[in-house]
Amino acid sequence: MNLNATLVLQSIAMMIFVWFCMKYIWPYLLEAMDERREKIAEGLAASDRAEKELEAAKAQVDQQIREARDKAAEIVEQANQRHSQILDQAKEDATAEKNRQVAAAQADIAQSANQAREALRTQVASLAVLGASKLLEKEVDENVHRQLLDELIQEI
Repeated sequence: MNLNATLVLQSIAMMIFVWFCMKYIWPYLLEAMDERREKIAEGLAASDRAEKELEAAKAQVDQQIREARDKAAEIVEQANQRHSQILDQAKEDATAEKNRQVAAAQADIAQSANQAREALRTQVASLAVLGASKLLEKEVDENVHRQLLDELIQEI
């Protein structure tokens, strides 16, 4: 065979093969590539959405952390204020109890002093009667002297 005829026949066979591939195989390949391109595009879009959602979630988490810190600081401040109120109340209660106890002690002291005065007056009166009876060396009427001593006590 001739070289030119072989080349022409091979070229015709190649053209038939290319036409056959373009007619029956190429559309399936293009369709598969388009589907793959769409899946890749959807995957990239989903990745972008997920990245934006992640950034939004991070911002939201940061905001919630700030709010939680602010609330914790507020709770600590309220606890400190309550602590101060409790201490002030305890001081006031202690002062009131001290004043009550001091007043009770002063009342006891005053009562004891009055009892001591009365006992001392009685003893002084008895000693006065005894002294007077020894000075006079005679029996003194105790009722008369008691009346005189009561008058003396009233004057004192």
